[in-house]
Parts: sequence; C-alpha cells; structure tokens
Amino acid sequence: MNATQSTTPPFWVPLFLGLGILSFGFSPIFVRWAGETDPYFLAAGRLGVAWAFLLPFWLQKGTSLRKLKQEKGVEPWAIMLSGALLGAHLVLFISSIQFTSVASATVLVTMHPILFIVLESVVFKHQFGWRTWLGVITALSGTFILTLGSEGDVLALTQGQPLLGNILAFSAAILFAFYFLIGRSVRQRSTWIDYVFYVYGAAFVTASLLFVFLAETHSGFGGTAWLMVILLALGPTILGHGSLNFAVRYYSATALSTLILAEAVLATLLAYVLFEEIPSALTVGGMVVIMGGISLTWSTRSST
Repeated sequence: MNATQSTTPPFWVPLFLGLGILSFGFSPIFVRWAGETDPYFLAAGRLGVAWAFLLPFWLQKGTSLRKLKQEKGVEPWAIMLSGALLGAHLVLFISSIQFTSVASATVLVTMHPILFIVLESVVFKHQFGWRTWLGVITALSGTFILTLGSEGDVLALTQGQPLLGNILAFSAAILFAFYFLIGRSVRQRSTWIDYVFYVYGAAFVTASLLFVFLAETHSGFGGTAWLMVILLALGPTILGHGSLNFAVRYYSATALSTLILAEAVLATLLAYVLFEEIPSALTVGGMVVIMGGISLTWSTRSST
C-alpha cells in the first residue's frame, strides 16, 4: 500500500498481532467444543468475562469517560457505539449460521476487507496501490474457494431460511467495518486499556440484551459451556480483538482486516490436528490463495 506509515510500531506489536490472529483460529474450535450451547450465551458470555478480566487493570490505569473527553477529546458516544456494533456483530454472525450454511456465512461476513478499502479510500482519503487492491481481492477469492471445498457446509442449513441467514451475515460484516473504523479514530487519542474496557463493556450490554430477548434458553449451561466461554474471552476476544485494537494505531484497517482472513486457514489446520478432518484439495488451494493475497496486501506495509 502506498499510504505512508506515520508511526513505527514497537518490535513486539507484530508479535502481539500474530498471537491475536492465531487465537482467532481457535474460535470455531472452541465453539465446536461447546456443542449445542446457545450461541447468544456464547456471545454475551465471552464479552462479559473479557470485560471482568480487564476490570482490575482498568482500575489501576484507566481513565473516566469524562476525563477522556476533557483531556483527549474522545467522545464517549463514539466508544459506546463502537462497542454496541461489536456486540451486535458477534450476535448477528452467530445467528446467521442458524439459517444459512457455514460456507455462505463465512464468505459474506469476511467481505469486510472490501468494505474497509472502499470506506478508507472515500471517507479517509487513503490512496491504496494496485498491490493492495489485488491482495484484498485475491484473499477474498481464496475464502470463496476454501468454503467451497468444505465438505458438508452446503448441507448445514438448520432452519431453511438461507436468504435471512445471508442477510444477517452480510449485516455482520457491515457492523464490523464500522466498529473497526470508529475504533481506528478513537484509538489515536486513547490508551488501549481505556478503549477495550469501554468497548467490551458496551458490547457486553448489547449482546446481553439480545440474549435476553432472543435466546431460547437462559439457564442450565454446563461446565463445558462455561469453560468455552472463558477460553473465547481470553483468546479471540482479549488477545484477538485486543491485538487488532492495539495494532490499528499503526496499520490501516484494510491491512488488518485482510490479515483476519488467515483465521479460516488456521482453523482448517487446527481441525485437521484436533478432529482429524482432512481438508480437500480445493480447501488447500483456497488456503494457499488466501495466504498469497495476505502477503501481497502486506508487501508494502500500509499503516494508518
């Protein structure tokens, strides 16, 4: 990308980001281990545990919303909106899988790199080179190929309303794009602990309200379900989303969103190791294309 890097990230930021992306690969594994656990409970629970985990750290170094606005010009409504969008994103994506195939939901929810590169070009006036555009399109093409090679995904319809599920999945992609772009702006003027603490709190409230009104079951969750909630909170939520929210201060949202597509590759490899699910040749081909697209996107190291 030809956007100029304004701040050189510390040497440990790429390491933190790499661990975060790796944790995303475990997300579908944890959901699989959760079995028939209500998806709304998983979404609300992981956010609640993540927020509680961050609370003692925020009490030591955190700043009130009032001081953030007075001293750094951070609008509280922007942080709250970002959190609400994150909570709704998680709930919509999990809900979409109930109506459409995993393949369709995955393809549609990972459309956010295209949304990012368009929004960053139009709204933030970033000029991206041809390698960036080609890298994003290539990585997305790999996602299509990978999902086509996932055996059984096309039969994963549970309630027979694919149109509704597809709409929910694409809506989740739109919400993620705006959540991340708002966070990109706020993170330039706030510390990491302040941002993630308030965002996860708002996301937890949003997901909890949706859980209360939409979930079929509100109690009786076993030990395995709670263990998976904790793992989802510490891994994909704190380490995964947390690393993205830290790195967005140094890299463009487009580059980071393209990197997220590596989740499908990592999840496929983990499923092979843990569940002995052998990927098809088409799936392997999709994985190669995704990684090629990511490499092309990051070859010029765009930043915010």
